[in-house]
Amino acid sequence: MQFVVPRDPEGRFAFAALQSPAGRRLLEQAGQPPERLETVVLLEGGAVHRRSSAVLRVVRRLSGAWPLLYALWLIPRPLRDRVYDAFAARRYRWFGRRDACLVPGPELAARFLD
Repeated sequence: MQFVVPRDPEGRFAFAALQSPAGRRLLEQAGQPPERLETVVLLEGGAVHRRSSAVLRVVRRLSGAWPLLYALWLIPRPLRDRVYDAFAARRYRWFGRRDACLVPGPELAARFLD
């Protein structure tokens, strides 16, 4: 979310924590088990995308050069997901962890689902 928001000035994406009532409700409506909370999930047009597939579908709709990364879609999903898992396991070590969550202003708060 902290990566997407500044690169999505048109506000195409809305957010919900998978553990939140809204997140659990959306997963259930999509026929997904809400107890699998370990990864990024993108609900798009009735389809559910997880892990590397979700990330690639998001970056193709961001501003700047990020959509060029969508070419990685050509790599088989099992390999992409292994790279995604390795990155996810190390992201805090590389980029740090914040002690507090982002407090959104009114314009950003509208993008968070209750």
